[in-house]
Amino acid sequence: MKSMKMGELLINSGMVTQEQMEFALKVQRETKQKLGEILVKESILTERQILEVLEFQLGYPVVNLFEAQIDPPILKLVPESVARKYVLIPIDRSKDKLKIAMNDPLNYDAIEEVRMATGLTVLPFIASKQEIEQAISKYYGFRESVDALIGQTGIEINEKELSERDASDLDSPIVKLVNQIIMTAVQQKVSDIHIESQEKAVIVRFRLDGVLRTERTLPKNTQNVIISRLKIIAKLNIAEKRLPQDGRIQMNVEHRRIDIRISTLPSVHGESVVMRILDQSSGIKKITELGMLENNQRNFEKLLGKPNGIILITGPTGSGKTSTLYSALGDVNSDDVKIITVEDPVEYRMDGITQVQVNAQIGLTFASGLRSILRQDPNIVMVGEIRDTETAEIAIRASLTGHLVLSTLHTNSAVETISRLEDMSIEPYLIASSVNGIVAQRLVRRICPDCKTRIPAPPSVVSLFERVQVTPSQEPLHVYHGKGCNACHKSGYKGRLAIHEVLVIDDGLRRLIAQGRPSEELRAYLNKMGFRMMLADGLVKSMQGHTSIEEVLKAVSEET
Repeated sequence: MKSMKMGELLINSGMVTQEQMEFALKVQRETKQKLGEILVKESILTERQILEVLEFQLGYPVVNLFEAQIDPPILKLVPESVARKYVLIPIDRSKDKLKIAMNDPLNYDAIEEVRMATGLTVLPFIASKQEIEQAISKYYGFRESVDALIGQTGIEINEKELSERDASDLDSPIVKLVNQIIMTAVQQKVSDIHIESQEKAVIVRFRLDGVLRTERTLPKNTQNVIISRLKIIAKLNIAEKRLPQDGRIQMNVEHRRIDIRISTLPSVHGESVVMRILDQSSGIKKITELGMLENNQRNFEKLLGKPNGIILITGPTGSGKTSTLYSALGDVNSDDVKIITVEDPVEYRMDGITQVQVNAQIGLTFASGLRSILRQDPNIVMVGEIRDTETAEIAIRASLTGHLVLSTLHTNSAVETISRLEDMSIEPYLIASSVNGIVAQRLVRRICPDCKTRIPAPPSVVSLFERVQVTPSQEPLHVYHGKGCNACHKSGYKGRLAIHEVLVIDDGLRRLIAQGRPSEELRAYLNKMGFRMMLADGLVKSMQGHTSIEEVLKAVSEET
């Protein structure tokens, strides 16, 4: 009965046809899945469309659980087992009324069970299944482990006892709390976890799509045990609190292999920790999945097809250089070539490639590692980063002796990369003869597809397109922005993409570089040749609806 009501609702709203509904009901009888899940899985509807039908046709309000603040006492009204069974969570109470967020507000069995358990009148609200499941993990998991941990930390804990006991005791509150923080971050596709020691509290912040937001505030007396637990699983020295430490954690979260780079830093209020999450299960993107415009992708593939020379990926920290580098390695990896890398750290393991981890403590630096791997008869060499003159000189020498060398540099644009190499005391003629091409990039936030809106471009944007010589695909010029919805936490953005400039060094540019000409002359030559700068690439992607003008201008200035 419940499924037919949902089905009739969707048919009456015109969202699905009778044939599509009959197919979905047939699948439901065979698999026992929920009707909404089948419609989403079969790409007949999106979850957002189903929520909109329930909201507008039945009048159930939609709630954004990422913004909601749920008081812990309310959670005690509904057992976690009931919340997980029916995919629901209590969000507020007003006298004898209990508001619950549900994925399926037509599930009267669930509503009745909550009413019987609480003795309260149940008011259903709508939220996506993903939001509810993440909220259940976040609130129930955090509440139980924090409550237990606060009780435990009322007594002074000897760090030696903590090390011996909690490193293996998976049922201890501290283990559950740390695991819960990491699992919630992985579920939300967070790139970094920040655990910051404040004067009176411990703040847990997540970086999502490049933007930091506070996830939880924990009591100050949980600080030492949380940081000690992280040090234990990262194999760091828990007794050393005066010096920064770096380590690595490998774990499985929801059947996915996760690598975490961890960094500790002493501060006036105690140690702070930052964890970079690397999802090994997501795999390495193909070049066709990097989001390059057609001409840039063609030029990049042409560079990778050359037998020797240097290809540099440039950009500031956090601009996606490493992802592009691994995509390039995946493109050139085959049985008939030997590829060796020297990295700090090795972020992704790749089959068929020999990967070397830098270890400065024993003298294995980028330069010494690169010098050694050249004696291993490689065809292609990848150096994680060119940080000094010695590494740059060896990389250039390798490229001039028949090797294809890939590496990264921290520069703002492709042209500035030439100046950076000159600043490293590399002779201009060596740069000209060894560097084949440079890919510069930045990451910008992608507009949320669920709330993307097309709007006429204001006059200032039209004049910007004219100055950068980007021809609109339609007249009048339109751009896009996200209005903000539950799917994107009201931000208007969901996910990120890269904007690029791919510079292939031709004969004319080689001559200018060899003569040591300044960057202004190189830019003038490139403008004359019709080279598309990063700003132009971003404007094209904003015109195509992938990102907003604001994101592009925040990432790259007009002068770059």
